[in-house]
Amino acid sequence: MGTIDQIVQHVREHMADGPVAVKEAHEAGTKVIGTYCTYMPWELADAAGAITAVLCAKSDKPIAAAEEHLPRNLCPLIKASYGHALLDTCPYFHFCDAVVAETTCDGKKKMFELMSALKPLHMIRIPHSSSRPEDLEQMKSEFWKTREYLEKVAGRAITDDALRESIALRNREREALRSLWELSALDEPPLSGLEVHQFGEYMQYRFDKRKDVPWLEEQVKRIRSAWESGERRNLGKKPRIMITGCPTGGVVKVIEAVENAGAVVVCYENCGGQKELGYLVDETKDPMEALAEKYLAIGCSIMSPDTNRMDSLRALAERYKIDGVVEVLLTACHTYAVESYSVRNLVQSLGKKYLLVETDYSEGDKEQIATRMDAFVEMM
Repeated sequence: MGTIDQIVQHVREHMADGPVAVKEAHEAGTKVIGTYCTYMPWELADAAGAITAVLCAKSDKPIAAAEEHLPRNLCPLIKASYGHALLDTCPYFHFCDAVVAETTCDGKKKMFELMSALKPLHMIRIPHSSSRPEDLEQMKSEFWKTREYLEKVAGRAITDDALRESIALRNREREALRSLWELSALDEPPLSGLEVHQFGEYMQYRFDKRKDVPWLEEQVKRIRSAWESGERRNLGKKPRIMITGCPTGGVVKVIEAVENAGAVVVCYENCGGQKELGYLVDETKDPMEALAEKYLAIGCSIMSPDTNRMDSLRALAERYKIDGVVEVLLTACHTYAVESYSVRNLVQSLGKKYLLVETDYSEGDKEQIATRMDAFVEMM
């Protein structure tokens, strides 16, 4: 077994360590903050001595229970989030001391009203524009409120020095992930798109960042070194695909369909990929100002106009030398659904192929997606 295979196997074997780790942290007295979205400033929780746990929202199993309170024609991510909380089937929700939510789409915002009856909940009111001076001021104000809330939950003041340390640590993790993603820009990538996705999932539930970030940095160096020494895994000379749109955590079937059809996913422009983690917090500025600037610049479809996402798509298409874009749209996700028209026009203006996949968390459309993906890759 080659070096790269060994590293990938380690990641896969330990992807399910999160529930035990969050239980141990909770029992040791560490405050656990539940989150759902990349707009949540991780650095504030870390500076308060807390850990953040991304809450379960990737399965169709709790959706039936959620639909007793929520409409059926609602995004599966929202219904799964609420259903897990309602049924207490998410270990991260079970052990978290509070949830920090956010006003992204209307469906999540209203769902959080119901969730607040199940767990203490703080809402970050995200501005839905990023181009005006007042947008930045609103974001700073909301982050100050979040800072004060986390201080109360953790029973510990957040100092600027601690916040700067947390910013630097999170930037190191972002840079390490960026270095991992950059490997996919090589003509013969050392990792498949599914494996890159698994690295992201693995790091999401590693709670001791002061130990885990250096580990990630070392693994990226080992993978690059093995590749430079000639280790290949038959991932070259395949059509190169970017995935954009809604979070892919609950629809890994789309990634699998792309790669089973003979292509390779080389870039993720969505939550958990380049959308937030690909960009750093400015460490030279006042920390609260820098956090507000960085998180406000996330190119999410809730923003109007969403110029940051369009600029990112152009840059990533060139950097990763893509041949096509697959946009993942979760059923009833209205903001991404409307924006898909602009994304398609942009991708086609770049001379790249475009495919929209609308799906949910069920397995019923796997065969249909596979058939469409075969035809899409065949065109390239």
